[in-house]
Amino acid sequence: MSVDVRTRVDGDPAVVEPAEFFEAALPHLFADSNERLTPSLQQRPPRPLTVSVDDQRWTLGVDGDRMTCGRGPATGTVLRIDAEQLAALIADQVTPMGWLATGALEVHGELSDVLDWWLLLRAAIDGTTPHVNGAVVFLDRHGEPLNLQSSFAPDDPAEEMAWFLEQAGYLHIKGVFSQAEMSAVSTEMDLAAPRYFEGDGRSWWATLKDGTHALVRMQEFDAESRTAAELVADERLARIGRLTGDAHVPSGWDGKRVEALFKPLGVTRGISDVPWHKDCALGRHSYDCCGLTVGISVTAGGATSGQLRVVAGSHRALVWPAPSLQPGLDLPVVDLATETGDVTVHLSCTLHMAQPPVDRDRRVMYTSFSLPTIDDGAQTGRQQLRRMADAAPLNTSQ
Repeated sequence: MSVDVRTRVDGDPAVVEPAEFFEAALPHLFADSNERLTPSLQQRPPRPLTVSVDDQRWTLGVDGDRMTCGRGPATGTVLRIDAEQLAALIADQVTPMGWLATGALEVHGELSDVLDWWLLLRAAIDGTTPHVNGAVVFLDRHGEPLNLQSSFAPDDPAEEMAWFLEQAGYLHIKGVFSQAEMSAVSTEMDLAAPRYFEGDGRSWWATLKDGTHALVRMQEFDAESRTAAELVADERLARIGRLTGDAHVPSGWDGKRVEALFKPLGVTRGISDVPWHKDCALGRHSYDCCGLTVGISVTAGGATSGQLRVVAGSHRALVWPAPSLQPGLDLPVVDLATETGDVTVHLSCTLHMAQPPVDRDRRVMYTSFSLPTIDDGAQTGRQQLRRMADAAPLNTSQ
């Protein structure tokens, strides 16, 4: 089993001339993909979107079951970008959410219109298909309906956990770590906290209802906590990294592999409990996915105490990557309530969010596993896939 869906490798950026893309390449891509994308157009017809690139603009629209692109006055929502941003978008180096996160998104109208067209552009360029209701089914290894509420014990068969992860996009493994281990971590979080400060480049802060600033995320925590450093190197976590057979490797390096999170009550400002998103929401899905994100519950997390929520099967669906669930999405939302010492795993393409605590705060650690670097032989194949995925009519320099 594999969760490696990479189709691109990094290299010299493609040369994209906006007029050539919108007036030659994109109409060709639309025509070639029209039959494949018709169900998406029928289920969620996009409204017109005008893309303004420097001093030129083109409007994307739908005529019956056919996607169109042409010059003309601005119609509907307007997205303003430059030629460099266009090239990055085409190459999947960035998404509209990536621009939003960096303050580079300039939209006059509705973000939803931009995201709807992003799905269609991505599908046309990459040869994929936006999700339509009913397209994702969940089956166990015997072909029967999969119980999406299933949880596992640490010593359950690896093949059972791997199958569930591939089908659902997440895992809940109970009792991986002991109460004593988590108590030690919690104590070391308190001891480490004074060594972090706003603006240090390795911590996140939030404002609470009473106006105080609270530390909510400590990066590089394994450099501050002996227990965290021991646990992140433990065979219990290493086994999770081996589940898919893709030879995942620990992300980062010693001292920079763990983030420890405080989830306090009453956050009014700042990023503490992140809304719906994929970890590839900012871009580079086709270069990096799927990695494994592992959450270690230092304290329990439930419906009122900061639990993780996931959208089952969303790693197999081309849908909005953030900041909210796509309207009409039929994929089930699953709550992952955990006890102290439990572990959650989700793929980097799985939609997930952290539910804000309302009756007690929560503590959790996160670490991750990345796909290995592509070797020379595999890279040749990846380059071929990239050329197929990139718009063939475009003139590119590699």
